[in-house]
Amino acid sequence: MSGGGAIRAAGRGEPETAEIVGFTRDGEGIVRGGKTVFIAGALPGEIVSFERIRKHRRHDDGRLLEVLRPAPERVMPRCAHFGVCGGCALQHLEPQAQLALKERELRDNLERVAQVECQSWLPPLQGPVWGYRRRARLGAKYVPKKGKVVVGFRERLAPYVADVIHCDVLAPPVGTLVQPLAELLGALDIRQHVPQIEVSVADNATALVLRVLQAPSEQDRGKLRDFAAARAVRLYLQTGGLDTVEELTAGEPAGSVARAAPDAMPLGYTLPAFDLALEFTPTDFIQVNGAVNRALVSRAAELLHPEPESTILDLYCGLGNFTLALARRAGRVLGVEGDAGLVERARHNARRNGISNVEFHVGDLSKLTALPAAWFRGPYSHVLLDPPRVGATPEMLAAIARLAPERVLYVSCHPGSLARDLGILVHEHGFSLEAAGVVDMFPHTAHVESLALLSRP
Repeated sequence: MSGGGAIRAAGRGEPETAEIVGFTRDGEGIVRGGKTVFIAGALPGEIVSFERIRKHRRHDDGRLLEVLRPAPERVMPRCAHFGVCGGCALQHLEPQAQLALKERELRDNLERVAQVECQSWLPPLQGPVWGYRRRARLGAKYVPKKGKVVVGFRERLAPYVADVIHCDVLAPPVGTLVQPLAELLGALDIRQHVPQIEVSVADNATALVLRVLQAPSEQDRGKLRDFAAARAVRLYLQTGGLDTVEELTAGEPAGSVARAAPDAMPLGYTLPAFDLALEFTPTDFIQVNGAVNRALVSRAAELLHPEPESTILDLYCGLGNFTLALARRAGRVLGVEGDAGLVERARHNARRNGISNVEFHVGDLSKLTALPAAWFRGPYSHVLLDPPRVGATPEMLAAIARLAPERVLYVSCHPGSLARDLGILVHEHGFSLEAAGVVDMFPHTAHVESLALLSRP
C-alpha cells in the first residue's frame, strides 16, 4: 500500500484531493490525514478528488468525484450499474489484482489477529469471474414515480433496490432475465406485494422463488405460467416461511400450459471427480460458485488425504457437499448440521449415490453441551470445519482439540473469524498451521473465502 496521506483538504462538503493509502474490508479506498475517509471506487496508490457525504464517529464516507492519477490495476467496469448497485464492489480492479488483495487480507489477519506463521501458502482456487453466481437473493419493488417494478440487488449507499437491466455476475440465464422479471412483476395485480426473488441455478434447471405477500389471482398465475414456459425456468411461490415454498405448477392438471416448463425433477449439481450427484431444494444453501466449489471439494480431499481406515467428523456439513466426497475415500464419515432440512437432503443424497459409510445428525453446533457426547468422543482422525461468518465457539475448538485428530481443515467465509479461531487452535491447543490459501468464490466482491490446514504433533 502507498504510504501517503491527504494532499489538500478543502472545507467540509467541498471537493478534496487525496492519495488512497489502503483498502477497507468492503473494498473502499482509505484516505488518512485528519479524519479518515472511506471512498468506494478508489484504489490504493491513486490520487482522487472526492467529497464527504456521511459522517461517523471515527471516519467519514466519501463520494469519488474524479480519479486524477489512476492505479495501473484499474480497469473499466463491465457493468453499467457498477457504483450504484451493491452486488459488486471491485469491478474496477483487474481480477488478478482482486485475488492478490484477498490474499493480502488473509495474510494480514493471520499475522495480526492469529499471530501464527503459515508453513506454506496454497495457490488460490479460481473459476469464471463472470456468470458464476448460481445463488442470489434479489430485491423487487414497485416504484410509483417510475411507474414500474425494479429488480436487482440493493443499492450500495441506500436501502433501495437498484434499477438493473441485466447482471453479468448472475449465472445464465438469470443474468439476462432481470429486466424481463421486472416487466413480468409489473404486469401482475400483486405487483406491490412481491418484495423478493430467490435465485437458484442448478445443473439441470433454473429455479426462481417469488416471495409473495398476497396470493396471486388466477390471471396472475396464468402470466407466471406463461413466463415460466417461455423462459424455461421453474417458478415457486413463497407465502410465508420456508415451509410454504411451493412450485407454481403444483396441483396443475397434467395437460395445462404450465407443463411446457421443465419437468419437476429435483434440482441438482454434480461433483464429477467423486462420481457424485447431489440434489437440493431452491432455498437450500449451496456454494455460490459451482466451478470453484468443485475445485474446493477436490482440494479439501487432497489436503485431508483420508485413507480407507480414516474416520472424519464434518461440522456444519450442510447437504453433504464435503461429507459425501470424503466418504468416497475414508472408512467412516459423520456429518453434523443444525438445519434439519439440509440433513434430510444429505441422507437422501447418500442413499442416492449408494454411500453407506456415512451418517448425518441434526445438532445446534453453537450449544455443544446439548449434543450427544458420543459425537465428540470419536475417535476421529480428521475434522472438517465449515462454520458461518461468526466462526466457531471456543467450546467447539476445545472439543475438536480433545479429539486429537491428525488433521483439521477449516473452510472459512470470513478471514477475521478464521484468524481468531486459528490463534486459539495454535496457541491454546497445540496445533500447527501447515497451509492456508484463498478461494475466489465471489469475484468482483470484497468477500474473502479461504481455507486452512492444521495438524497436531
